[in-house]
Amino acid sequence: MIKVQFLGTSGSVPTEKRGMPAVYLEFRGNRMLFDCGEGTQRQMRIAKIPFMKLDAIFISHLHADHCLGLGGLLQTMDLFGRNNQLKIFGPKGISDTLEQIITTGHFVLEGFDLELNEIKSRKLSTIYSTNGSLVKCARLDHNVPSLGFSFEEKERRPFDKQKALKLGVQEGPLFSRLQQGNQVRVGKRVVKPDDVLGEAVKGRKVTYIPDTRPCAAAIELAMGSDLLIHEATFAHDLQESAIEGRHTTAQEAAEVAKRAKVKQLYLNHISQRYTNAKVLEEEAKAIFPNTKVAEDFDKVEI
Repeated sequence: MIKVQFLGTSGSVPTEKRGMPAVYLEFRGNRMLFDCGEGTQRQMRIAKIPFMKLDAIFISHLHADHCLGLGGLLQTMDLFGRNNQLKIFGPKGISDTLEQIITTGHFVLEGFDLELNEIKSRKLSTIYSTNGSLVKCARLDHNVPSLGFSFEEKERRPFDKQKALKLGVQEGPLFSRLQQGNQVRVGKRVVKPDDVLGEAVKGRKVTYIPDTRPCAAAIELAMGSDLLIHEATFAHDLQESAIEGRHTTAQEAAEVAKRAKVKQLYLNHISQRYTNAKVLEEEAKAIFPNTKVAEDFDKVEI
């Protein structure tokens, strides 16, 4: 199961009900954060998310509302005694920006190492792989270098438990070995993965598209997603403002979802002008019915 939780759904500035951009994802014990706006660590504590166990953070771009929470989060990790490495991915400039954030004031990071990865390619590429999953990214169309990310479960073969039991395989470690593609011995018989694994099926997919104009890269990255999280800063009557700021309207986000053939769309990065974001949801639903406006602390399980 892929677990997704929205920690901040506002755009540019926080409101009484919306924090700054941040999305948490967990899969098979691997914990990731996509963007880290101001106050993200507090949102994680409210949501009871174990931020000390984060494995990787993916920063879409270097506007303050998407990265300013890194300083406080890293300081707290250090204060609480983290000692395992943390991977951080971001666009060109992330290393210099993070250095400036970390060295603000009298703080010195001493307890753990950071592995910084600057993504310079504009093309769709895989940047992270672990525990049956991978993360891809692509360059979007914003007024500064901005990345979109997709989390994808690797292709998997369903395990036939009843067939394994009939072949004499005892439930437990032997099941795990077969699921991992290794043969096992049961008495004088060798049981191979092909004996108990079905045909390969496509893995589940979650795509995060932050600040951007609608573009081919976003559609390619999101193609076939079970869940698409797409910025929708404005309603379509403010399309000129969206174009000027290189943002997307709710209607345009729905069009991206439709063209990318996704299953579900969550609108994110909502302008503070929409105290009631129902207008954005209704606008998008007219094009892509399975749409919802994300609220802080919403959970989605896939």
